[in-house]
Amino acid sequence: MGQGVLPFRAADGRSLGGFSAAAVDPGDGSLWLLSDREEPELVPIWDLSGLGQRPLRLGERLPLRDANGDPFAAPLDGEGLVLDGDDLWIVSEERRTPLRPGQLLRFDRRSGRLREALLLPQAWRAAPGQGLGANLGPESLTRLPGLPFTLLLAAERPLLQDSHDQLRLLEHGPGGFRPVGSLRLPLPAPHWGLTELLAAPGGGLLGLVRGFEPPASWWAQLLLLPAPGPAGTAQEPLARWDLLAIGLPPDNWEGLALGAPLADGRPTLLLVSDDNFNPLQANRLARLAPRRLAGCSDGSVAALEGGDQGQ
Repeated sequence: MGQGVLPFRAADGRSLGGFSAAAVDPGDGSLWLLSDREEPELVPIWDLSGLGQRPLRLGERLPLRDANGDPFAAPLDGEGLVLDGDDLWIVSEERRTPLRPGQLLRFDRRSGRLREALLLPQAWRAAPGQGLGANLGPESLTRLPGLPFTLLLAAERPLLQDSHDQLRLLEHGPGGFRPVGSLRLPLPAPHWGLTELLAAPGGGLLGLVRGFEPPASWWAQLLLLPAPGPAGTAQEPLARWDLLAIGLPPDNWEGLALGAPLADGRPTLLLVSDDNFNPLQANRLARLAPRRLAGCSDGSVAALEGGDQGQ
């Protein structure tokens, strides 16, 4: 597929965009994209095997509603997505106003209606000199492997009371929220941040880091991260890959999901960019796979290679 700036379009011709998170349905392999448009919605993509070879097949959109079934009174700034049976879990970003706090939200997947809204722990809430900065998280959400069902979320940038290289992690499972160890992740400039986390199949985490410099310069990195440590500890990245160097176009990459394996058994990652409803940006979907270099032992991954891309 080309790399122009034509937007996704629904079957009815309606323009789509603002995709800030992605999740794969483990049951049927469909990819669900979260759009943070004024009336938030989920858009499924079917038959990803044709990515880069034929137009994407978009399913029927699922509008998200409040507990009464009405549109949200204030915009829902959804940034992370997890599918779990009949539940949709979404994190909404902090805006440091009473009407738009950072929250963990649970929706009914069939109706799109809000089932539960959970405020983040006190340390994450807006107060003088503390909490998440406006529009700086939580930006990512993933399910940790195993039982009981546990979610992991992260700040995009350090909380106001934390050091400049500390990104807090937070678990939610039975019993509510539980602090865990932080990431030690120096971010080069104010417009850099962690935009997504994904529990890696072989253990640990994958992190997506995006950087921006006005008016139109972008960077993107994929991080290999250890599993969260206990509260009070800080973990550093184990490896980094420059995604633009392997062929991804510079844009606002925000979504990360696990794709279907290739025919040779290699796992794949799906990345989604957010056009911010800006005609100078694009909604892109990319597939990446690990590449084994000569001399690597079985199972060791030395590099990434860019795969198919679509819009």
